[in-house]
Amino acid sequence: MQRVRIQKTATAGVALAAVAVLAACSSSGSGSGSSSSSPKASSSSSAAAAKLSGTLNASGSTFQTTFQQAAIQAFKAEQPGLTVNYGGGGSGKGRTDLSSGVVNFAGSDSPIPAKEASNFKGKTILYFPVVIGPIALSYNLSGVSNLKLDGPTIAKIFQGEIKTWSDPAIKALNPSAKLPSTAITVARRSDSSGTTQNFSQFLVDAAPGVWKLGTSSTINWPSGTRGGSGNGGVDSIVKSTPGAIGYVDFSDAKASNLSMASVKNQSGAFIAPSASAASAAASQATVKSDLTFSAIWAPGASSYPVTYQSWDLVNAAQSSSTTTANLKGYLGYLLGDGQKLLPELNYAPLPANIDKMAIAQLSKIGSGAAAAPSSASS
Repeated sequence: MQRVRIQKTATAGVALAAVAVLAACSSSGSGSGSSSSSPKASSSSSAAAAKLSGTLNASGSTFQTTFQQAAIQAFKAEQPGLTVNYGGGGSGKGRTDLSSGVVNFAGSDSPIPAKEASNFKGKTILYFPVVIGPIALSYNLSGVSNLKLDGPTIAKIFQGEIKTWSDPAIKALNPSAKLPSTAITVARRSDSSGTTQNFSQFLVDAAPGVWKLGTSSTINWPSGTRGGSGNGGVDSIVKSTPGAIGYVDFSDAKASNLSMASVKNQSGAFIAPSASAASAAASQATVKSDLTFSAIWAPGASSYPVTYQSWDLVNAAQSSSTTTANLKGYLGYLLGDGQKLLPELNYAPLPANIDKMAIAQLSKIGSGAAAAPSSASS
């Protein structure tokens, strides 16, 4: 299993301390819920009704790692006979492992890219959205707080066109800030990453005509940028490098106490990353029949514009009834009581309509060709 950095594990520990309380609350009847959450007791209780056994292996999205760690421990209390292993490694690795049969499900922050579709050999892939969250623009700049950035300026920074923090474009957005002439170090992902896919898609949408590097899970970054593996790798570069800026999972950035910029959204408001701002963006998303959607550059005055969504990908056809039952049970938990863990981890629960559709789709696991062919992004 991939090593998880210390800060992220510490964050997960806060949520894990609350797992027993959450389990007790869910077993004692209905509790207070938010308007963004759909009724989930049935999915959790149905999973607990049948005793599961065996092992599920998964890899992929590092965004999901903290959530998966907390959920695995909580679910183990309900289903001690089932072992779930989640190895991280990045969305690209997860999709590769799923297509080659190494794992039972894969975490991915983006739909299957068109260039990877053939790897699945015509198999039907089901998308189960499990978590929403912001991608933070984290920076290391002593004496500068409440930094504001917009799409075109971010694009020029990550393309290497803006090279110092005192650049006029940054000054124009932050007229009262004391911006130093410190050189900018760009920190970005070195692995195939759904974070990169979503961040670069934001730049396509928010900086048309300015951003020239396209959108993909891997980008041909300019020389001089520094690559880190996983969100933790980028986080570490930003934290240890004065003048650095990078795109990082909000929960990682908060755990490391990194400064985070407010980003100008489609409505013209500068919004700081938060779980509530990510929920506001996701509530504006149009969901396709296969449950793929995008919360990036969403409309709405309170929407944070660099918001990702992360899925667990599963083959519709399964090799045994045992594996089918185990997948339905664990994914049902993630979509049910597992959603209650998310706010403690600085993630956003799924909007009620999306969660309801995902729960309904559980019946398609093990059904073979019961769903449309897997989506592929260009």
